[in-house]
Amino acid sequence: MIVLGIILLLIGLLVKSLSILVTIGAILLVVGLVLYVLGATGRAIGGRKHWY
Repeated sequence: MIVLGIILLLIGLLVKSLSILVTIGAILLVVGLVLYVLGATGRAIGGRKHWY
């Protein structure tokens, strides 16, 4: 999810007319980072210990 967010951000920044990609990429990046941090601290998210 983090990698997909970074890819969409880069594509959106390179192609100026697709600002929706920047928005979606930023959202995916933030959600991916939050899930990563919560998983790294050992907290179960949605009943799962790990999200693969």
